[in-house]
Amino acid sequence: MWRGLYTAGIGMMTQMNRTSVISNNLANAATSGFKRDRVVDEEFGPMLIRRINDDDPNGDITRIKQFHVGDTIPPVVGNLGLGAQTAEIVTDLSQGSMQDTGNQLDLAIAGSGFFAVATPQGVRYTRDGSFTRAANGDIVNHRGETVLNRQGRAINIPQNATRISVGHDGTVFADGEQMGTLQLVEFDDPRAAVKEGDNHYVARPGARPRPATGSIEQGVLEMSNANVINEMVELIDNYRIYEANSRAVTTQDTMLDHSVNQVGRL
Repeated sequence: MWRGLYTAGIGMMTQMNRTSVISNNLANAATSGFKRDRVVDEEFGPMLIRRINDDDPNGDITRIKQFHVGDTIPPVVGNLGLGAQTAEIVTDLSQGSMQDTGNQLDLAIAGSGFFAVATPQGVRYTRDGSFTRAANGDIVNHRGETVLNRQGRAINIPQNATRISVGHDGTVFADGEQMGTLQLVEFDDPRAAVKEGDNHYVARPGARPRPATGSIEQGVLEMSNANVINEMVELIDNYRIYEANSRAVTTQDTMLDHSVNQVGRL
């Protein structure tokens, strides 16, 4: 019974982790460039259960008050599952839908790749291409962080420039004059870029970015790849699993109470 309590309790904790991830997906369903997360669970190794006293013919559990169920019952009862836990949280990097905005500095990546931005913590990567022009002319994101070019520096747009165009390779032109090329990178291992918050990714230690194979679309934004309906269905399903584990905990607790206060009294 104690084992049942722990198994159901771990199941509840696992579903709580899944609920947090799904809630975050729903909260960012309208965030441009956001990539949904999903929880991957792993099962604990099952335990092999055998009938007790099988090695003692005089203590066979099936021989109670001259009652014997026969000699054909196998000694092995079967495997007992010990529950599951969260193995990892994986980011789904599939392409989000494109939404036309008409803004000259709204950029979307079609295919693989990340924009590079300078933050107080160092270079970070993002799929959010909602950029603007700062007071000094630098291209920045909505947090005021500088968007980097291939040399790791800012791209400055002259104050009097009225027409800004961006090529599919990230080359930025202001009134027909080339201002620089956006740094667009990707990693050999899709898991090399880890979410850090604020729609930023940080490279794992030892991971080296390389030029991306994706292309840049101007005047559009890549929307979140989290689907509200699918996330809500998963949330409801997750709640039912959590509820089942909760009932299992209650049942196990009731059985322990009867064992201690009623059976133990005898």
